[in-house]
Amino acid sequence: MNNGVNTSDAPKDFHSLRERILERRDLFPKRLSQVAAFALDNPDEMAFGTAASIAARAHVQPSTLVRFAQSIGYAGFSDLQAVFRERLRERPSTYDERLQALRSDAHRDSSAAILGGVIAAAQYSVESASTAISSQAFEKAVKALAAAETIFLVAQRRSFPIASYLAYTFGKLKVRNQLVSSPFGIESEQMAFATPRDAAIAISFSPYAAPSMEHARVLSQAGVPVVSITDSAFSPLVPLSKHWFEIAEADFAGFRSLSASIAFALALAIAVGEERARTK
Repeated sequence: MNNGVNTSDAPKDFHSLRERILERRDLFPKRLSQVAAFALDNPDEMAFGTAASIAARAHVQPSTLVRFAQSIGYAGFSDLQAVFRERLRERPSTYDERLQALRSDAHRDSSAAILGGVIAAAQYSVESASTAISSQAFEKAVKALAAAETIFLVAQRRSFPIASYLAYTFGKLKVRNQLVSSPFGIESEQMAFATPRDAAIAISFSPYAAPSMEHARVLSQAGVPVVSITDSAFSPLVPLSKHWFEIAEADFAGFRSLSASIAFALALAIAVGEERARTK
């Protein structure tokens, strides 16, 4: 029984499902938007959880999961969940299994297990990023940044080391950049020089730093193309960005490294330097 829902156009794989959700991101009512964000940010929980446990974590009623599934073409929640489970069958589980084992070891207060766990989480993050990032999207972002007169770098808190490393690398590559950060609170004055001939890289992960969101908004409204590095398709940075990249770092004992993010930022900086040298 499909409750009158036309299921012929329902996404058949996780990639198609993700694209469908992103296409309709701005059309979902509030509760369905909560489910959409939770689903993309927690695909393993969507595969393994019960309707009740998923609804509780997404802060909605179980019936909302059914409505969400039907809104994107499925007869019910179980059909939607089947796509998330199929994703797990297709995904190599080596790092996942290793992380689970090392987490158990870490509970026995083994320093070696903690070291191994942190390294395994970093390896998993980098491996995931290498398969998740579109080369076409990367090329477009590189061209936009390479054409900029100045690249403004926006980040706060945990993301700040990435922006700092970008500033260092761009400096070595002789790419003009401005780190939007000041102990004197003059970030607004720094951004006042930005024009549409420039570009920006904004970096923020959940919980998103309010100053970074505001800085990205100011630059976007000034016509500056923003390239963002974030951890969710539902990040508040996404609507402000011309190009955006989703990088989810695996955690160990609740601590997240910046391994994949730093690797991506380094690749971005080098590619921008190469593109500028090639087009001179």
